[in-house]
Amino acid sequence: MHDVSAFASSVHQALSSSPHFPGRNLQVEGTDGRVVLKGIVGSYFHKQMAQEAVLRVDGVHDVENQLEVDWR
Repeated sequence: MHDVSAFASSVHQALSSSPHFPGRNLQVEGTDGRVVLKGIVGSYFHKQMAQEAVLRVDGVHDVENQLEVDWR
């Protein structure tokens, strides 16, 4: 069984270290290698980049990308 706080920390670190998400308020839920992304991003490119960043985290094997795109 993975340490949930270490897993969540790794996912948050992957997102915060990405140049595409400085200061973004994205919610991350995850257990047992499955991550759900929620929040608002500025483009479909950012939505995809968030998913790719999370998939690179050790232990993540599935991402449910519920991010919404808002161009405003």
